[in-house]
Amino acid sequence: MSLDVSSPGILFPGQGAQAPGMGAWLCENYPLANELFARAGDVLGYDLKQLCSDGPAEKLNETVHSQPALFVAGIAAAEVFSELHPDTASRIKATAGLSLGEYTAVCFAGGLSFEDGLRLVQQRGEAMQACADAAESGMSSVLGLSLDNLSEVCEECRQDGEVLQPANLLCPGNIAVSGHLAALGRLEPLALAAGAMKVVPLSVAGAFHTPLMQDAVAKLTAALADVEIRSTRIPVYSNVDAAPHSDPAEIRELLAKQVVNPVLWEASISRMLGDGIDGFLEVGTGRVLRGTIKRIARKTPTDGFGDQP
Repeated sequence: MSLDVSSPGILFPGQGAQAPGMGAWLCENYPLANELFARAGDVLGYDLKQLCSDGPAEKLNETVHSQPALFVAGIAAAEVFSELHPDTASRIKATAGLSLGEYTAVCFAGGLSFEDGLRLVQQRGEAMQACADAAESGMSSVLGLSLDNLSEVCEECRQDGEVLQPANLLCPGNIAVSGHLAALGRLEPLALAAGAMKVVPLSVAGAFHTPLMQDAVAKLTAALADVEIRSTRIPVYSNVDAAPHSDPAEIRELLAKQVVNPVLWEASISRMLGDGIDGFLEVGTGRVLRGTIKRIARKTPTDGFGDQP
């Protein structure tokens, strides 16, 4: 652990970071992680620990499984980290999560109980999977284009009322677009011709953070109305507006909106830095978020916890 800063922020990854083996090191070494995965299995009705540890990848990549998996792995890593490094954990001043990771962030900040958060994430995954099943859609990352240029490319790709638009504004030169598969099929040659370095399809089931997820909003709104959301002990920076929130009513509204709105990740990190956060800890699985920090503010210290050292 090398994150020696006075006001760290803690970050939780989103869908796409999942991989077989996630959570295995935590469960092998820390009873607290085992306990959380066991509680998750009781809520979900299946053995999440086994799915995370052994896969198969095809099943883990399904939205209905990957979202609970990332939520539980993130909370387990954060709780174990807090147990091992109480001094650093006590200095954490803010949190954010990428897409699905925002639910993990709200739970870590005390806004949701573990069980309520997991049930919400399960329902979110089911609602988003239903939307994905209703339209042939997906996402791709585009490397090397500005937002304006990429928006123009998306406009060129769209035909006959199709959806294709920037969805995850991750960091300079890395923006994920989301929409109909037919439009995505036209993306690579047009993006490369516009100056993109690379187009990478993402392991997600549908066009997240676009109007194609609109049917999920009503289901999420109803699910959020049924759970207690408390004031958070540290601010949660929202994907929707890149601003800090602690108020339960605001958090409830933003979590429902989030699924059809672009993820303002670069703006969120910049706002956190402007508000005094001086380093970031990525917990759960993967290194994607630390990579975005290096592109947004290269000298900002980062570290990770959750995967095997």
